[in-house]
Amino acid sequence: MPFVFDNTYIQLPSCFYARQSPVAVAEPRLVKLNQALAVALGLDHDRLNSPDGLAALAGNAVPDGAEPLAMAYAGHQFGSFVPQLGDGRAILLGEILDPQGERFDIQLKGSGRTPYSRAGDGRAWLGPILREYIVSEGMHALGIPTTRALAVVATGEPVHRETALPGAVLTRVARSHVRIGTFEYFSARRDSGAMRRLADYVIARHYPEAAAEERPYRALLDSVIDRQARLIAQWLGVGFIHGVMNTDNMSIAGETIDYGPCAFMDAYNPATVFSSIDRGGRYAYGNQPRIAQWNLSRLAQSLLPLIDEDQNKAINEAQAAIDAFPGRFEQAWLDRFREKLGMFETHSDDADLIEELLQTMEDSGADFTNTFRALCDTVEGTDSGFRDELGNSDAGNGWLDRWRARLARETVEPFTRATGMRRANPAVIPRNHRVEAVLDAAVTGDLAPLEDLLRILASPCEDLPHSSIYRYPPEPDEVVHQTFCGT
Repeated sequence: MPFVFDNTYIQLPSCFYARQSPVAVAEPRLVKLNQALAVALGLDHDRLNSPDGLAALAGNAVPDGAEPLAMAYAGHQFGSFVPQLGDGRAILLGEILDPQGERFDIQLKGSGRTPYSRAGDGRAWLGPILREYIVSEGMHALGIPTTRALAVVATGEPVHRETALPGAVLTRVARSHVRIGTFEYFSARRDSGAMRRLADYVIARHYPEAAAEERPYRALLDSVIDRQARLIAQWLGVGFIHGVMNTDNMSIAGETIDYGPCAFMDAYNPATVFSSIDRGGRYAYGNQPRIAQWNLSRLAQSLLPLIDEDQNKAINEAQAAIDAFPGRFEQAWLDRFREKLGMFETHSDDADLIEELLQTMEDSGADFTNTFRALCDTVEGTDSGFRDELGNSDAGNGWLDRWRARLARETVEPFTRATGMRRANPAVIPRNHRVEAVLDAAVTGDLAPLEDLLRILASPCEDLPHSSIYRYPPEPDEVVHQTFCGT
């Protein structure tokens, strides 16, 4: 079998999970294997490609050493608390160690019903599974912490949504599948013993430095807040919209997880929403920092009994941690956008300059990705692309003059600045209309567009030959207005 497991989550009490094997499928067929990820994890590509490997990736055979389980968790979904959710269509096979000794979960998504499936069928269909593969690998190439996709297997069985669709199983790799909702699960049950076991597990696995602190659980909260602040700033830096930032979709390890109705913004507008189920815009692009803080406050509330035995002291400690989020996020956001604007030093008026550009982009309907990429060229004297993105407006031209005056306060060579900016401003992203076109082709059996898109997304900041088509914003008839959950 292709995996050598070293499992720890199964050692927690049985209330943390339900033992559950994946449900076998009729005619498994390997659609896509992530060879680069397999190598990074120290896995044998040939063994994954073998009949035994396919059986393991499809859920038709339980690999030696695997201890399959469905994880229990709760969650706030669009602000409403659901006390029991859990893995309704996913099975954690176990954990492996990569060649550097880093621990990763191996999970099958779409692997059949579990005790947490409720009315669901436990299955997934090929379109959303490939979307998660494309977008998560795109995010990884952009340097954003994320779960990753190891393999996609077609099941040979239909999945019934509005119509019959081809089924698929995703092998997902993550540093952890523990979520904020996992803490909420035990908080709702007032199970302080399980809560402490969970917190100790997370500290040992993800935040070992917190164990040495005088208040380890407050240190845990601070560490999660810091990672989430930096993660959301990275999302905003590439125009990413998660689409369903429920607390059960927020990884405690600070990775992007659960790519459902996610999308990338074309024209800049902070109110942009794509998710078909987000009718009120709760998870719009510009709302994501506020929602992250709200979600983290649910984690803080869950940790109160561990932070201090005195409830008032615990509340004060937790509130102080949550109140620090806006400052941490603002610093991470400034760091990110300073990189995008080629500003190597810190000046007090930087935020105003950044906000002015974003407002000008919104007013002119400028493409988010292409505007920042064109800005890189202006460092070396080519202004036309940037001016065109902003419609050759007086506001855009005036901003360009002020930005250049700001850069003149630093002593950085133009080549060095432009090189740094191109690393921070991708030429290509997984644009919605391109992803949809690839999925339409793949579902009918044509995988060539998928392979081409993945090749381009693997080097998002390089001007690769034949990549220009992936840089174009959608034509009016290509605009994707809504994205959908696979469930």
